[in-house]
Amino acid sequence: MPVIQRGESRLYYEVHGPESAACTLVLLHGVGGNHASWFNQISAWRDRFRVIVPDARGFGNSLDAEGSGRDAFLTDLEQVLAAEGVERCVLIGQSMGGGTAIDYACAHPGKVDALVLADTLFGIRLTDALREDMAEVTRRTVDLSQQERVLGGTFRARNPGQAMLYTALASFNRVNVRTLAGIQQEHALSELAAIPAPILFLVGQEDALFPPAIVRKVHEQVAGSRFMELPKVGHSAYFEAADTFNSVVAYWLEGVTGIKDRATEAPSP
Repeated sequence: MPVIQRGESRLYYEVHGPESAACTLVLLHGVGGNHASWFNQISAWRDRFRVIVPDARGFGNSLDAEGSGRDAFLTDLEQVLAAEGVERCVLIGQSMGGGTAIDYACAHPGKVDALVLADTLFGIRLTDALREDMAEVTRRTVDLSQQERVLGGTFRARNPGQAMLYTALASFNRVNVRTLAGIQQEHALSELAAIPAPILFLVGQEDALFPPAIVRKVHEQVAGSRFMELPKVGHSAYFEAADTFNSVVAYWLEGVTGIKDRATEAPSP
């Protein structure tokens, strides 16, 4: 699989699907994930889309020798897309990956066909009221275990084996939420609204870290964006309810970009 050398660091990514596909999807993982976490999306989409799944530096098979962390995420993504000759793409960012997706969309608005922000408000400069709402969420979740933070209660109860798999995939990362270096750049709500690409805010009903009520308030301040809530899943909707997540995202993409998926009916979350 492709590797890019940046200084002493190494960027690993995978490419799936035909190069001739009408659309390229770039999947950007969160702190608890890496390229392998997207296995359900890769298998569902690789026959109809070109799918690129990078490991952020310090995660999965990527190395961060300089300790740059988030400071280098945008330029790392630019390097990966340039190496693959990607001129336009759809960005799908989960949690931390949403911040990178927003950074790229604001820096290169003409290169993004659509933006999916899944279980995330990273990269967004919130109003004072919303900052206070999120500060209360932080106080409420600070003592939760990692599984309680990233997976909904319904999923953990019904799928203990899959919950263990999530934790196992994350164990290959060299950094975590407490050791991740760098600073996440924040963009004003007006900057998001100015991005010409359609934006979807997608959130799990049981998301403990980015509750749907707060995500909805942000969506309401980004003109033209869409909001969708998936029932009985938490912060990792793409993992907990992969079939629903995949169908909802693909159907929305077909509606806003004209890219045809095989689905003929609207999925039911």
